[in-house]
Amino acid sequence: MAQNVLLFGETVADGTLRPSSAELFGLGKDLAGKLGGVLAVAIFGGAVAPAQAQAAALGADRILSATSEHLSEIMVDAYTIALETAIEEADAGIVLLSGTTAGRDLAAFESGKRGAAHLVDAVNVEIEGDEVIVRRPVYQAKLLTEARAKLDKTVFVTVRSGSYAAPEAEEGRMVDVETLDVAIDPATLRVNVVELLESKAGSANLEAADIVVIGGRGLGEAGNFPLAEQLADAFGGAVGATRAVTDLGWRPHYDQVGQTGRVIAPKLYVGVGVSGAVQHTVGMRGSENVVAINRDPDAPIFKLADFGIVGDLFEIVPLLIERLNAARGN
Repeated sequence: MAQNVLLFGETVADGTLRPSSAELFGLGKDLAGKLGGVLAVAIFGGAVAPAQAQAAALGADRILSATSEHLSEIMVDAYTIALETAIEEADAGIVLLSGTTAGRDLAAFESGKRGAAHLVDAVNVEIEGDEVIVRRPVYQAKLLTEARAKLDKTVFVTVRSGSYAAPEAEEGRMVDVETLDVAIDPATLRVNVVELLESKAGSANLEAADIVVIGGRGLGEAGNFPLAEQLADAFGGAVGATRAVTDLGWRPHYDQVGQTGRVIAPKLYVGVGVSGAVQHTVGMRGSENVVAINRDPDAPIFKLADFGIVGDLFEIVPLLIERLNAARGN
C-alpha cells in the first residue's frame, strides 16, 4: 500500500525556508518514490509565500499551509495542532523534520501523543520492506548505530543538519497551495510570544549561516569574547562558542556548537582559540572549509583544519578584522 511523506518546512523571519529544511526535499522525494506516494510539505506561519514558492521549486507534490496569528512564531502548543491537521490531510506514513530545536520539540511532542516512533539525529534514512531505517552517530561520532521503526504507524524522523544537500531548484515550477482548516483556541496556549529582541554582533542563525566564527577557551576570559564577535561581524557571519566557554558563563548555552549543542555545516568555519575537543568537533565536521587560529601547534583542531594559523590570536584576529573591514569598505 502506497504511503506518503510529509516534510515540515520550518521558516525563518523573512518567510523563507530554513536551509536545514530545504536540505530534506531530495530525501523526501526519494522516500516518497520508494513508498509509491507523494511528497507533501507543511508550511505554517504568517507571510510564508516565499517558502511556498521555494517548496514548489524544490519538488513538493503538495503544499499544505496554515496561517494564523498564533502560528507567527513556532510554539509547540499551536504548531502541533497545525501539524496534526497536515499529517491527517497528507495521510503521511513518514514525517520528516530537520533536527533543529523546533523540529525536535514538535516530533517528540507529536510522536509521544500518538505512541509512535521518533527516530532522532539521523544522518541517513532508508526504506527496507515495511520499515524505516536510520543511521545516527554515537560515542562522539566515532560509531554509527542503526535504528528501525515499522510503518504500521506514522514514523517521525528528525535529520541532522548538513546530512543531505538541498536539491537543485526548478525555478518557475508551480504547485497549488492547499489551505488547512486549523482551529486554535487561544485559551489552550500555555506560552505567548510577547516580544522578540535581536542579538548583538554575529546574530545570524548558527545553523543557517554560511560563515561561523567560534570562540574557544583560548580567548582567556569573557571580556575578550568580543574579539570573536567582531571577527564574525567583519565576515558577515554568525558567532558561536565551545562548551567550555558556555560552561564558564561567557556565552549563553544556545550559542554552543558540539555534541550537546548545535550542529553546523557552514561554508567557512573559523575557530578562534578552539582546542578541538571531540565534544566540539562532532558539531562542526560538516564544515566545507575550516580555519583554525591557536598558539598550540599540537591542538587537535589542526587535524581538521584546511588552513591553520599558529600564533597569538590577540595579534592575529585584530589584523584579520582590519583587513576584512578594509576589503568590505567598512
